[in-house]
Amino acid sequence: MHPLVAEYIGTSLLILIGAGVVANVILEGTKGQGGGWIVITTAWGLGVFIGVVVAGPYSGAHLNPAVSVGLALAGQFEWASVLPYCLMQLLGAITGSTLVWIMHKDHFDLTPNPGTKLGVFATAPAIRNYPINMVSEVIGTFVLIFVILYFTPAAMGDENNTPVGLGSLGAIPVAFLVWGIGLALGGTTGYAINPARDLGPRVAHWLLPIKGKGHSDWAYSWVPVFGPLLGAALAAFAFMFIKI
Repeated sequence: MHPLVAEYIGTSLLILIGAGVVANVILEGTKGQGGGWIVITTAWGLGVFIGVVVAGPYSGAHLNPAVSVGLALAGQFEWASVLPYCLMQLLGAITGSTLVWIMHKDHFDLTPNPGTKLGVFATAPAIRNYPINMVSEVIGTFVLIFVILYFTPAAMGDENNTPVGLGSLGAIPVAFLVWGIGLALGGTTGYAINPARDLGPRVAHWLLPIKGKGHSDWAYSWVPVFGPLLGAALAAFAFMFIKI
């Protein structure tokens, strides 16, 4: 499998499972309605596991622009590959969230609240305070990237020159890492910690003919994009500083 195809498929699977569990918990009439935060965070962790299992051997399974940027800043990934990876991650996120809408269309139609429908696709703060929301995303992503950098070998690739990424950690440790971040640090903003995870589904929400969907809250959309990128940069710089 080509690395870019692997990033697309892996991110599609991640979002299919992650946005899918949110739909199952918050939309009207599903069998999982009201399942709660532990159900959501557990499935997001398992979504990472599934995406990493598929993409890991071929692309390193970044599945997240913050991972690609953080590894590049730390000298563990080629800058020339960052933009193509990010583009395929974004397209994969759009695809995965579109599949969630197709599967749950009847339940979207039954759900009257536009904010609930948007919540399947995109993150939103529990309390809208942009500086604090930004800090939340920075801290959550810092933990993600910092731990990844300590779990990943400093040398890039393996005998097949596979790029370093989440896949090099093994799928299970990464799943636990994301699960822990969600349980402990996710309650303030919904822990995007991944620009593609929020922006891709938000674009899908904007484009899809969802009944009574309302607006896509573009006023908030910059927080889950720039917060994770800043958190990744800080983690990379901290990692390199500590190594000196």
